[in-house]
Amino acid sequence: MKSSQFYQTKRFIVKVLSALLIIVLCIIFLTPFIVMISTSFRTNADAFTQPVSLFPREWTLENFPAAMNVIPYWRYMGNTSFITVLSIIGNVISTPLVAYSLSKIKWKGAPIISGLLLATMMIPYTVTMIPLYRIYSKLHLTNTYIPLILPTFFGSSYFIVIVRQFIGSISDSLLESAKIDGANEFQRYSKIVLPLCKPALTTVAIYAFMNAWSDYLAPMIYISKTEKLTLSLGLQQFMGEYSTDWARLMAAAVVFVIPVVIFYIIFQRNFVQGVSTSGIKE
Repeated sequence: MKSSQFYQTKRFIVKVLSALLIIVLCIIFLTPFIVMISTSFRTNADAFTQPVSLFPREWTLENFPAAMNVIPYWRYMGNTSFITVLSIIGNVISTPLVAYSLSKIKWKGAPIISGLLLATMMIPYTVTMIPLYRIYSKLHLTNTYIPLILPTFFGSSYFIVIVRQFIGSISDSLLESAKIDGANEFQRYSKIVLPLCKPALTTVAIYAFMNAWSDYLAPMIYISKTEKLTLSLGLQQFMGEYSTDWARLMAAAVVFVIPVVIFYIIFQRNFVQGVSTSGIKE
């Protein structure tokens, strides 16, 4: 009796400590977002008033329309949306095609290509960005969105590995049954594999969205014309040589983050399922 009470007490203490740890970690991770949102409703003077307060001393909504007028915000938003949509389409089309060929089609070069994919994941982007820039420059494709969009239609190594693992766990007998019924390779891919890969493809779409939407380095390398800037580059215009309009910058950043939050909320269930499951077991 005493032993069972001891274990129940121990389990209760562990649960309480785990909950407290989770709350502390949540506060740590949410603090930058809370500060960003709070600053967006402050005056610029209030943002630096001591002592620092969590909530604005004087609430204002003027930062949001003012931020839209300081820079061509909606033009930059449109540029970013254009790149993001095409990047998602490119990744969702190319990734399952490559992953299926490496996982379910038996050909001699598949192991070699799989090894090369894993090897390229170990190469940082900073190593390849100068050679890539020289290639696109020779092709006169700088100051266009092609360097930002075209690579997505050839697949990303990370995304291909994720989807390949998912497809690899789909029962081979399911595809063999479809083959016996007369389905060709493309029909098996499009009618059976693709519908089953919906969680994995949702994960790819979310990652592709976040990568393209918040990308700063690649647009900075390839885009120099003001009218073609993405929003991540456009926000830098709030930062002057001697001062920064933090209140308006945070207001613009809040609007910039909202689509990411909405996109994740809509596809959260499929995203979690795609990350936590490895496919369909036999």
